[in-house]
Amino acid sequence: MRLPKRGSLFREVPIIVISALVVSILVKTFLIHFFFIPSGSMENTLKIGDRIAVNKLANFFTDIKRGEVVVFKDPANWLGQAPGETGSKPVVAIKNALVTVGILPDPAKQYLIKRVVGVGGDTVICCDAKGRLTVNGTPINEPYIFTGNKPSDSTFKVIVPKGFIWVMGDHRGASADSRFHTDDIHKGMVPLPDVVGRAFVTVWPLKHLTFLSVGHDLSKVAVKK
Repeated sequence: MRLPKRGSLFREVPIIVISALVVSILVKTFLIHFFFIPSGSMENTLKIGDRIAVNKLANFFTDIKRGEVVVFKDPANWLGQAPGETGSKPVVAIKNALVTVGILPDPAKQYLIKRVVGVGGDTVICCDAKGRLTVNGTPINEPYIFTGNKPSDSTFKVIVPKGFIWVMGDHRGASADSRFHTDDIHKGMVPLPDVVGRAFVTVWPLKHLTFLSVGHDLSKVAVKK
């Protein structure tokens, strides 16, 4: 077997590295995006420090559905001013580059992750006589809610416009979600173009490896005519 010449090997290594980076960027841009969970607003479904995989491809082919867990860009300054980078400039630059190519999970500084409770045309109300949310008049059982939390400590009735979603964190007592932003430009709704994709699996740490619940009661609600 003839070994490759040294000069040939030196030429091939950069091509292989560049090709791998291009593939990684394309995957992150169009297929899968990895995020780091920085807060407890989705406990116990997602814990602080979890790494999740977000399916971006589904946005091109299917509508967002109730019960799905989605990542979205901050729609109306819900998070306030983005925190500054810490560490030396070279370290920050390297870290940002690794995030860009998909090697490190995105720290999600100006992104949020919540569960979709209402889609365009839905009427979402809190709460019925048994303390449950209702969507289009159907009471919703939510086993994913953080133990000890109510579906909501505040009452509301919203009609979700077409092209928007109404979102809530599973840790209802610690989630500044759609309920807390009804005075913003979108009245607490999230525009569909701001949605990055559906979070479908926790990939790290390995002991948390699991596919995320969809919320079957929500998925069965009839579309309001």
